[in-house]
Amino acid sequence: MSRNHDAPDDDDAALFRAAIGAVRELPSAPPPPQAPRPRPATRMAERDDEEARSEFRQLLDGPLLQGGDAMQYRRDDVPARVLRRLGRGEYAAQEELDLHHADAAQATALLRLFLRDAVDAGVGCVRIVHGKGMNSSPDAPVIKNLVDRLLRQRGDVLAFHSAPGAQGGTGAVLVLLRPRR
Repeated sequence: MSRNHDAPDDDDAALFRAAIGAVRELPSAPPPPQAPRPRPATRMAERDDEEARSEFRQLLDGPLLQGGDAMQYRRDDVPARVLRRLGRGEYAAQEELDLHHADAAQATALLRLFLRDAVDAGVGCVRIVHGKGMNSSPDAPVIKNLVDRLLRQRGDVLAFHSAPGAQGGTGAVLVLLRPRR
């Protein structure tokens, strides 16, 4: 770098100090506030949440039902004619649960409580309205598939079949429950 011949020969730093004058030191500033300490982790609640999510994922494993698909299932010890009669609506539903507007977690809790109460009350047949999933995931109706998987896992469910058209069609299911012992 060549120096500009028009500039004075004095050191630039000396010129700056002369232009500024005397400098006084500022008092030290207090340290900035510390970020709040993180709250202790709730490991048990997090584990419970993860277990619930895992259980839900397991419920949805396997082939998914679509909105218009019929649901049907019977235990091996239940005659096929019972399933056919259930599908025709020949068993009267004594209680009903409507799961419209429930999310998956709510639907699971409501369904489990409803079935437990029905069995305790000695109810033999119930109707569960799950809807066809019109406002659900584009892949498959979440609540319908959840109901299907949950009913298959319960020991107190003997059989279930989508309701006849007049009772909700593929948006509802009739469930036969094991008599209380």
